[in-house]
Amino acid sequence: MPAPARGPLRVHALIDSLTWGGAERLLADFAAGAPSAGIELSVGYLQDVDDSPSAQAIRDQGVEPLLVGVRRLLDLESVRRVRRQLAELRPDVVHTHLGAADALGAVAARTLGIPVVSTIHLMGGPPPGAGARMVARERLMAFARRRGAVRVIAVSDAAREAYLATGWDRPQHVVTVHNGIAPAAPRADPAAVRAGLGLDPDDLVVTVISVLRPGKGHDVAADAVRRLLPRHPRLRLLVVGTGPALAQIRELTAPLGEAAQMTGHRDDVTELLGVSDVLLHPTSMDAFPTVLLEAGAAGVPVIATAVGGVPEIVVDGETGVLVPFPPTGASVARALEPLLSDGALRARLGTAARARFAATFTAERWAGRLREVYELALGGQASQRR
Repeated sequence: MPAPARGPLRVHALIDSLTWGGAERLLADFAAGAPSAGIELSVGYLQDVDDSPSAQAIRDQGVEPLLVGVRRLLDLESVRRVRRQLAELRPDVVHTHLGAADALGAVAARTLGIPVVSTIHLMGGPPPGAGARMVARERLMAFARRRGAVRVIAVSDAAREAYLATGWDRPQHVVTVHNGIAPAAPRADPAAVRAGLGLDPDDLVVTVISVLRPGKGHDVAADAVRRLLPRHPRLRLLVVGTGPALAQIRELTAPLGEAAQMTGHRDDVTELLGVSDVLLHPTSMDAFPTVLLEAGAAGVPVIATAVGGVPEIVVDGETGVLVPFPPTGASVARALEPLLSDGALRARLGTAARARFAATFTAERWAGRLREVYELALGGQASQRR
C-alpha cells in the first residue's frame, strides 16, 4: 500500500467495553494495520466488563487502552468523563463503536470541535421482537450518529441497506467500509494440534466458530454431519465457542458421539483453522462475520448462508459455497459432500480464499480505507448538515 499523502493522523477509537465481542476484538486488528496508513491510534473504553479480555490483544499491538470509567452509559457526568479523556488526547478524529460510545462520544467531541465517525457493526435497527426500551435506545443511538457523526460506517453493503431501511439516516451520510484483520501466525504444528484435540490424521474436520446462541446454525451443522456420517465415517464436527445456548447445543451434538467435539472458548483460532478442512457458517443473519475473513487468511474453504454481508466475503464456487436462506441440514450436506470427497477441490477453493483475503481484507487495507473516511470527515466537518 502506498504511503499516506498527509502526515500522521491521530485517531481515538472509543468503544462501550472491551469484552469478548467481535467489534471489541477487531480493535486489535485495527491497531495492527493503523501504522501502514499513517494513523496514530489510541483506544478508550467506557466501562470495564468481564475484566476487559480484549484489552490484552490491543496492548500486544503497542496501544494501551484507556478506561473512561463511566458509571451510567447515558448521563451528563458520563459526557464529562468522555470529554475529559478527549481533551487530554486531542485527537484529529474520534471513531466510536457500539451505541453508547456513539452517543457520548458525539456529544463530548462536538464540544471540543473534533469530528466523529461512527461504525455500526450489526444489521439494521433493533432485532425482531425487541422491547420498547431497546427500540427507544436504538433510536437514540441512531439520532446521535445522524446529528453528531460526520460519517456513519456500515461494515457491509447489506448492513448499510438495512440501516437506511429504518429511515434513521440519509444515504449520503452512511458509507460502507469492509473490515480487515491481522491474523496471528500459527504457533503450533497442525499434527500436534490435531493430536491435542483427539483427532486422527485422516479425520475430515468441519468446524463451526461462533458465539453459541440461536441463529448461528449449530443445529443445521449437526444435522448435516449426521446425514453425511454413513458415507464419511471419518467426518468430525468441531464446535468452537461459548455462549447462552451452550446446554442446548451440547444436547444437539450429543447423538453424534465421538464425531462431534465442543471446545469451549479458544484463543487459538488460527491453529484450529489450520486443522480444519472446511469452515461451516450456516447463520441466519450476519453483517460481516470476522470468522470468514479468518478462514480466508488460513486458506480454508467456507460453506455459509447467503445472507447479510456473507456474499461480500465468500465468492460462491470460487472461495467457498453459499447455500440459500434458510439453511437446512439437507442443503448444507449437499454443499459439503463434494468438498469432503475431493481434496483437490478443497485446496483450490482454499487457495482462492487466501488470495482474496490478501487482496481485500488485510488489516492494512482496512486501515487505508478508514483513513479515506477520516480525511472526508476532516474536510466535511464544517459543512456537516446539522
